[in-house]
Amino acid sequence: MYNNEPSSLLKDKAKIGLAHQKCIDRAYRIPIFLSTTTHLNNNQQRFLNRLILEIENALLFPRTLPLSESYPESILTDIRRLVSSSYGMLAVNLRRFEIEVVDVNAGPLPPLTPVWQGSVYSQVEPSMAFQFGLPLLLVREEDTDANNGIWAGGIAPLNLFIVWHSETQSVDEFFSTPEWRSAFANWSAQVRNAFYIQTEPKFKYRCDC
Repeated sequence: MYNNEPSSLLKDKAKIGLAHQKCIDRAYRIPIFLSTTTHLNNNQQRFLNRLILEIENALLFPRTLPLSESYPESILTDIRRLVSSSYGMLAVNLRRFEIEVVDVNAGPLPPLTPVWQGSVYSQVEPSMAFQFGLPLLLVREEDTDANNGIWAGGIAPLNLFIVWHSETQSVDEFFSTPEWRSAFANWSAQVRNAFYIQTEPKFKYRCDC
């Protein structure tokens, strides 16, 4: 049996089919806000790539400013818009700056040991998501912002925190730990629950009892 369609038409059909499949794949994924930074070393990039794969395998769609989303507005407005159109947030706080405190405006100097800080948006974005009530999961690279902002102990609920020990733990080892698998499964279930609650009709016309 011969196919009489010209090769250019077959190529067009293949492109349309691929685009259609991508649309289907995206349509069956619940959008979540992935809060991260674009300044990554090689190991951090491997970690983020694996994290995105984990999210997509759970049929969730990661959205990130400014990589997948961009609006012609102020940064805070962009964050608020993305928070309000997502059903969960997974925030990743990775090492960005190693700093040493040389002076303070009042009180004794803290220990002179250098400490790691992450992106300033790793403080802003999860805080706005928490205020909005999104299911939240916080993942940080070891020692990052350990005493700073929402990542300091006792600020956010402890069951939201997962720590990646990047100097002693490979990417594959982290994603195989019971701590990660349990926290991620619990968070994913909360995201799906949030999606079904938020997409229910405002008015019900039948009794489901």
